[in-house]
Amino acid sequence: MELWRKKYYGKVMLTVTESKCRGGYFKKGYEYIVEDLCPPLCHELWYCIYPFVYALQNGADLDYGNSRSKHFDARCPDNGRVRIHGEYIDE
Repeated sequence: MELWRKKYYGKVMLTVTESKCRGGYFKKGYEYIVEDLCPPLCHELWYCIYPFVYALQNGADLDYGNSRSKHFDARCPDNGRVRIHGEYIDE
């Protein structure tokens, strides 16, 4: 199948690494696998991480410190109350 016809190219695992979520939506250790639909995240956090998730799904390597890697760490725009780790997974 031609690449442009695929629905998505890969999966991204999101793991909540720290949570002081004001809305109580996230707990440390929650995991989500992103395929072709967005996971049940608050829209503020999803809006911040979506470009990274999309890039990883489409084969990108991201800046990670002094190297390039297939993962990222991000913080919630609500004063960093939630921290999330995303990484490309092969399945």
